[in-house]
Amino acid sequence: MHMNFHFPLMPRLYMALAKADRTPIVEILARTPKLPEICQWGTFLRCHDELTLEMVTPEEREWMWETYAPQPRMRLNLGIRRRLTPLMDNDQSKILLMHSLLLTMGGSPFLYYGDEIGMGDNIWLEDRNGLRTPMQWDNNLNAGFSSAPLEKLYAPVISDDIYGYAQVNVAAQRADPNSLLNRVRRMLTIRKEHPAFGWGTFDWEDTGNNAIAAYRRTTEEEALLIFNNLSDQTISLSLPEDFWGAEDVLTGQQFTEAHIQLEPYRFIWLR
Repeated sequence: MHMNFHFPLMPRLYMALAKADRTPIVEILARTPKLPEICQWGTFLRCHDELTLEMVTPEEREWMWETYAPQPRMRLNLGIRRRLTPLMDNDQSKILLMHSLLLTMGGSPFLYYGDEIGMGDNIWLEDRNGLRTPMQWDNNLNAGFSSAPLEKLYAPVISDDIYGYAQVNVAAQRADPNSLLNRVRRMLTIRKEHPAFGWGTFDWEDTGNNAIAAYRRTTEEEALLIFNNLSDQTISLSLPEDFWGAEDVLTGQQFTEAHIQLEPYRFIWLR
């Protein structure tokens, strides 16, 4: 067995965001055993099952339910049957921030189909099927997933006014350079260009503010410094001297000042 999902880490990402505090992530990574060199963690935000809360305390589970699944129908077994985008209140800034954490903290990231376009869920379907609805390819019949009559589909397509396939689909987002799909693709492209995200050492960076999840990813060839603002406030930060004049590899922006302002839910990947 060379790879396993890092189930304990996943719910702590949601905790950290809701609390605007990186502490849950810090604590769970401190408890994470070191892997053999030929192994790796599989990291993820959502998957085909419920957002499992088996590996948190009973008190943390109740808090997560109250925060992210206030309706009883949103809860299943010891978890939450909701997709990423509804969990983020359809806020693209939060969705992208969660992807920043996923893609830069280490491990081999897994993306669940539909999360890259912001698909919704249907909590009224039985068991786990609410997050297994047809992929929304375009705004044609059955979201372009199948030409079969609607009643023949294994699961109905999402068709509400917010997450329905008429509004949320691959074809529309391919044509929009600022769409969630294209922004996630951009992040994946940049990640692949920097091996430190996959192989580099991981070291927390102390900013004096736990609302900032900051860490270094380092190999012999490169050093990267990541800042993630988990809060809804703009936060002032001081750059360490070795990153004065650093460039954000996502945008090409250069930071020539010793101090920077990080807007709510913004993230920067500095080289």
